[in-house]
Parts: sequence; structure tokens; C-alpha cells
Amino acid sequence: MFKHRLRLLLISLLLLLGLVLAACGNEDDTTEPQDDPGETEDANKDGEGQEEEGEKEEASGPTSGGTLTGAMYSAPAGMFNPIFYEEAYEANILSFTHESLVGQNESLEFIPGLAKDWETNDDQTELTMYLEEGVKWHDGEEFTADDVVFTYKSIADPDYVAAGGIRTAYVTPLLGYEEYVNGDTDEFQGVEAVDDYTVKFKFAEPNINPLYYASFTIIPEHVFGDIPVSEMPEAPESRQPGQVIGTGPFKFSEMVEREQYVLERHDDYWQGAAYLDKIVWKVVAQSVMSGLLESGEIDFVADPNGIQPADFELVQGLGNITIIEQPDFGYQIMGFKHNHRTADDVESGTLNPDNWVPNEKLSNPEVRQAIAYAINREGLIDGLLYGRGAILNSPIAKQFWAYDESETTNYTYDPDKAASMLDELGYVDTNDDGFREDPDGNEWVLNFDYPTGNELREKSAPLIEQMLEEVGINVNLRQPKEMSAYVEDLTNDNSDWDLYLIGWSLGSADPDPTGLWGTMAAYNFSRWNNPDSEDLLKQALKAPDAFEQDYRKEVYKDWQKLYSEDLPAVILYAQNSLWAYNDRLQGVEPLPFTMYNDPHLWWVNDAE
Repeated sequence: MFKHRLRLLLISLLLLLGLVLAACGNEDDTTEPQDDPGETEDANKDGEGQEEEGEKEEASGPTSGGTLTGAMYSAPAGMFNPIFYEEAYEANILSFTHESLVGQNESLEFIPGLAKDWETNDDQTELTMYLEEGVKWHDGEEFTADDVVFTYKSIADPDYVAAGGIRTAYVTPLLGYEEYVNGDTDEFQGVEAVDDYTVKFKFAEPNINPLYYASFTIIPEHVFGDIPVSEMPEAPESRQPGQVIGTGPFKFSEMVEREQYVLERHDDYWQGAAYLDKIVWKVVAQSVMSGLLESGEIDFVADPNGIQPADFELVQGLGNITIIEQPDFGYQIMGFKHNHRTADDVESGTLNPDNWVPNEKLSNPEVRQAIAYAINREGLIDGLLYGRGAILNSPIAKQFWAYDESETTNYTYDPDKAASMLDELGYVDTNDDGFREDPDGNEWVLNFDYPTGNELREKSAPLIEQMLEEVGINVNLRQPKEMSAYVEDLTNDNSDWDLYLIGWSLGSADPDPTGLWGTMAAYNFSRWNNPDSEDLLKQALKAPDAFEQDYRKEVYKDWQKLYSEDLPAVILYAQNSLWAYNDRLQGVEPLPFTMYNDPHLWWVNDAE
């Protein structure tokens, strides 16, 4: 008999909820999201309503000027080069400073960006893109097709991965990639500048979604052209305000590292200068964000997680704050370390599955399945997210046509089943200490690591520890680390890691999960190496069959079933995005995956 800790777990959950509810001041968590979150209320915008005596007249239309203050709860790691950054906090800067050839609309269709038009040849092995003319980089130099070629050539460079690059998925299908990355040739055939304003992408095989591969953010050749790819990550041009150069509506002008990051208007922006003078990012604790919104010290909270679900009622009741609630394009996971890299591979920056060392503590998929049944995912959603989230049984976003859980395993909370499975597998308590030993009678302890910064994740970790201990699993919950240090350790695969927490913001361009779960994906932190998975992922992208969406849907259905059985991770929940902004900010038109849509059209109604 194991020492049952269920009562302790429930008491802990209730205590946690009680504290959160007290902070909220309101126990009703059933408020529905706004019908039209993109609208802001302004009694005078149509000329209606009377001003109170002494009240400042609000602007009736867009006006130039003013500073907007945003908040994020973790500091950027300091990498502001689009081909090398890794974190959402750095993306908060890059979303305003850099651009891509194409964007997406509310239906997730590709729309013009730095490219105004495009065409493909009959068999979709070539994509020709026609660029906007007169686009200026922040330093006044002109944007041309050479910048596009340079960006993709840098990602394909033999030194790119060893330097820390993780975006190779954008170049692997391009013609001549293998020869170029292996050093067999100095010429990269995959992207060609036809003239100053025309660029051609060439694919080794017919490509079902060429615009996806052409959608990566562009960097300037004239800035990085003389810097070896191996040295780019540490170059001032990748890190220092004033030297980070993009084409976006704002330029990165100054920072107080880990505290404040300032963006100034790019007056020569090709779509017209932004209305705002500045956007200032402040790094603040999640626990105080709502109070700062209320006081007006910050104007908006968006990526990566927005306001806390526990603060929803409080923020909604402020009156001067608009909340945008919609399903997130991402999810939180508890990952299983299937394999670890060798020290030599970590030192050389090599991803070589042939060298990976299996993690014997978690090598049996039924053990991973038992652990999944021991986790109360619904309880985490109700207790920590106040119901503002959903369970996913697949690592493909529900917004995509490819999401299909009809044949996946739904790991409902069932501690009795978890315990029974472990018993049958020979994981039993042989010394009456309340914890299971492995089938050979050895101590079985799972190391559990997680980062700081995201309060929901920080609260999830000890609750999951208690859930696993309830079924007799001895969990070593280690001290959390600051996110940048945590990701470094996770990437380097310290050999004693077993369980880890992390969240993923998914790309919205295509449901292909290869970038996270392909064997060679840099973000495949579980080091999942399943040949059947690799075959299915390749089938889903291989022409001509994959030109048919129904075919891809069936292949992804099989892949999702496989994922849920082999379990590189337990998908804990998909949290609703809860973006919030002060009503002094106007012109916000959110997309399904971001609030940062056309920020050059944002304006404040109190600009002077």
C-alpha cells in the first residue's frame, strides 16, 4: 500500500485557489468573452455624448504622437537577430522591428508583406516573388532581393546550427541545400535574386506550401554581410539597440537590460510612418501586471501569455481596459526526456540521433502513459486557469484543419489506472518507503525541472509532483531556473534530466509539427527519435499526394495517434490568450495568433 496523498493534494489545491480568489476579490469565474474583442468603446468617437466639465476632449481620429508602454514578465535573453532568437520575449521586440515577405490574415491566408505579389510554376518547384520598391532599412539603406538571398543563405550556412541557429526547417526543402550545408559547394541554388526587386525560391521537389518557406523574417545583407555566420550571435548588430536594423515601423533604440526596452518610430517606414512616437517595454512580475494596468503605468499586456486568468474578473471590472480572449496558438507541456545527447555533441553543437543515449528511466512508453493518467489536467485548467483553457490530445493547434483527436488517447485523470499499469510493469514499492522501485529493484527517482517567470507554470510544477507521488512515483522537483539559463540547460541535454516544463507558441502558417517534433528539430528537447513518426511527417509534405488537403489530414491523423501512444510529452493544456490594453490605445485589430497587427496604425487618444 502506498501512502495516499490525495487529501494533501486537494487541500493544497483549495488553499491555492483560495489565495487566488482572494486576490481576485470575485468568486464568479463564468464571465463570457466579449462578442467583438477587436472593438474599443469610446463614447465620443461618433460625435455622441457630452463631455463632463473639465474633461479633456478626446481625439476623434488617429493623431500622431504619444508613448505606449507594454509589459512582459521575463526579460529577453538579448538576441535580436531574427535568424537566431529563440524566445517569445525577444519576439516582442522583433515583431515591431522586422518583417517578412508575406503575412497572414484572420483566415490564416497568406497576404502581401515585403513582397507585393508572387507566382509559382506549374509543378510548384519555383516560387517567384515581386518585392515592394522603396522600402528602407532603419539606417536608410534600401531593401532589395539581395537581402532575401542573404537571409536564406545564412540559415543554410554550414556553421549556422553550431552557432545556435534553429530555423533550418525553412531551408531544408530548397534546391541544393544538402550540398551547400555539407560544404560541397559555395553556391546556394535555393534562393536567387532575379533583379533588385524579384527573388526566386527553388525547391528540390514540388512543394505543397511554398509561401510558408518564403515567410521567414528578413535581415540586412549590408549589416551582416562581412560577419561570419559563426560570429553573428555575439555581434553587436544582433544584440545592441541602435545596431539592430530592420524594416519594421519601429526601431530598437535603447535599453536598460532586463528592465526596459525602447522602440522609436521609423519615420521612413514604407507603409507610412507610425502614429506613435515610442513603444516602451517594461519587464515586470506577473503578479503586479494587473495593478499597473489599473494605474495606467502600463498600457498593454500581450505575448507570450497576457494577463493571468485569476486576474480576469479584476481587469474586466476596471472599465478602461479591453480584454481580447481567444484560443491560444500553443500549449504547455510536461516533456519526457527519451534520450540525451553526448557531451561531445553538445560541445560541437551537433544533433546526431545515432549518438543519443536512451534514458532508461523513461524508455518504456507504458510508463510514460501511466504518468499521463496520473496528471489531473482538467484540475489544472479549473484551478489555475479558472476554466480559461482547454485540454489538447494532440500537439497540433485546434484552429488548424489538421487537428484530429478521434484516434488519439485522451489521458483522463485516473490515478488508479496509473497505479495498476505501473504495478503490472514491475514498478512496485519493495522497501515500504511509499515510493516505487524499478523492475530490477533499484531506486526510481524522476528529476523534474521547470523555469521561473510564468506563474502558472511555477504553480503547476509542485501540483504535478504531488499528483505523481500520489501513485508512488518519487519525484525530485528541483529549484527552478531563470528562463534563459533553463533553455540553455534544456538544449544542452544535461544527462540527469527526466521531466521538464515548457510552453510552445505555434506558428500559424501550416499545421506541420516537424519544427517541434521532428527528430532533427532543435526544439525537440525530448530527443524523440521515432522512425514511424519521421515517415508520417515526410508523407504529409510529399507531392503530389500532399497537394490534397484531405490526404494530409489522414496522414496527420495517423501521426497524432502515434504521438499520443509514444508520448514525447504530456500536453497539459492550451491556455486562452488573454491580451489586455488600455482604452487610450486605439486601432487594435487582433489576429487569431497575435495582437501585434499593423502597429503602425495604433494611436493614443491623448496624444499631444
